[in-house]
Amino acid sequence: MGNRQPRPWIVSDELCSLVEPLLPKPGPKKAEGRPRVPDRQALPGNLFALHTGIQWEYLPQELGFGSGTTCWRRVAAWNEAGVWDRLHQLLLNELRSINRLDWERAVIDSSHVRAAPTGPKSGFSPVDRAGPGSKHHLIVDGQGIPLAVSLTVGNCNDVTQLVPLLDKVPAVVGQVGRPRRRPAALLADRGYDHDKYRRLLWQRGIRPVIARRGEPHGTGLGIFRYVVERTIAWLHGFRRLRIRWERRDDLREAFLGLAVCLITHRHVRRLC
Repeated sequence: MGNRQPRPWIVSDELCSLVEPLLPKPGPKKAEGRPRVPDRQALPGNLFALHTGIQWEYLPQELGFGSGTTCWRRVAAWNEAGVWDRLHQLLLNELRSINRLDWERAVIDSSHVRAAPTGPKSGFSPVDRAGPGSKHHLIVDGQGIPLAVSLTVGNCNDVTQLVPLLDKVPAVVGQVGRPRRRPAALLADRGYDHDKYRRLLWQRGIRPVIARRGEPHGTGLGIFRYVVERTIAWLHGFRRLRIRWERRDDLREAFLGLAVCLITHRHVRRLC
């Protein structure tokens, strides 16, 4: 028999050692009943749902994850406690400590996903025959390492998320001196073409490199912008993120945050 494919939902000891200190301590049980499923079992269940896109009620309990209800409640609680934001910053700190973050330029873009149920941060999309959808907004460094991600309604204008997404980039430490959270330049396509936002970038000390509407293609930005498109493809490599099945926006944001951490952790393992 051939070699079996690795199971991506298995949490390595290395990753678990990073996550476990960040998890909130469980409170006392309010009533007697079944013992609490350990976090070490619930975390792979969430990774399984993220990788496969399976519905919570069909989560295979024979793999030891606990019930689907347990897993989605746990991932929502962890997201509310800021676990994924703190884990992401720890990983970025590690990359900066060895000078592996490219702050010379950052690249911003978005992708549209169809929303099966309607809910917060889902709306009628102009790119999907007015069907319900959401947008994933992403900013990456010059190599494609995720710096921040956000979720909005499907008909959200991309340029309006430029400043909020920049504000979500954490203050990254790891070297002597002040924390770093601003790239030297920001690259974007024509969807971000607006002089107001160019001025806002200059005010923050960031050089805007944004394609202008009405000008012919072939600006040369593609050789730098492809990294964000590649990272978006990595995000959508997680089947759970290809279609929004969650009515609750916090659950969707939890999966986005978890996926960003996994992608960043891959870079840490490759570069460190």
